[in-house]
Amino acid sequence: MKIIITGTSSGIGRMAAVRFIEQDHFVYGIDSQDPSIDSPNYVHFKVDIRDALNLPEITDAVVLINNAGTQNSGADIEINLKGTINVTEKYIASNTCLTSVLFNASASSITGQEFPEYAASKAGVVGYMKNVAVRLAPRGVTVNALSFGGVYTDSNDPVISDKECFKKIMAVTPMKKWMSEDEAADWMIFMTLVNRSMSGQNLLIDNGETNLNPTFVWKD
Repeated sequence: MKIIITGTSSGIGRMAAVRFIEQDHFVYGIDSQDPSIDSPNYVHFKVDIRDALNLPEITDAVVLINNAGTQNSGADIEINLKGTINVTEKYIASNTCLTSVLFNASASSITGQEFPEYAASKAGVVGYMKNVAVRLAPRGVTVNALSFGGVYTDSNDPVISDKECFKKIMAVTPMKKWMSEDEAADWMIFMTLVNRSMSGQNLLIDNGETNLNPTFVWKD
């Protein structure tokens, strides 16, 4: 299968691309940074997803994964939301063989935590995902979002490497761990290659941080 993934130069996007390639799929990577994958089953396009007019022409993809994003950059809405819309609208129109579209949202889309524009941008991605799901349902295309909590990535290193800060994070994370990039890629593979009937859903995967913290209080 041929798969479009944005944000493949690092982090979750890179890991997802590597994992798909290992399963003998062909990946078109789109990123504003230089490529970090060397494989005959990988083609890299160095493009900023905000630049709708210069997105590459791709017409034979079966899966589209909107992964590219930024956090607290001053351009979160332009990149995370508007850039994602640019990519999606282009490729759902030109790739008639699509079977799945997936969005990398965030637990912030549900909780509103973290930075204001980041939370707003990711909540917008989830709302847009539902719009795309409605439009593509007659074509039999599954459209969903994954909202990860903490993931061990280089971009999260400022809090991971700060022992006191990370101790506070683990104190409010019931399962006392974060997700690896490899596990995040597992979810992307499942949602796009295995799932065939779930659509329009935003899955929260955060090691229990949102829903498992006990709040019940009763008189002794």
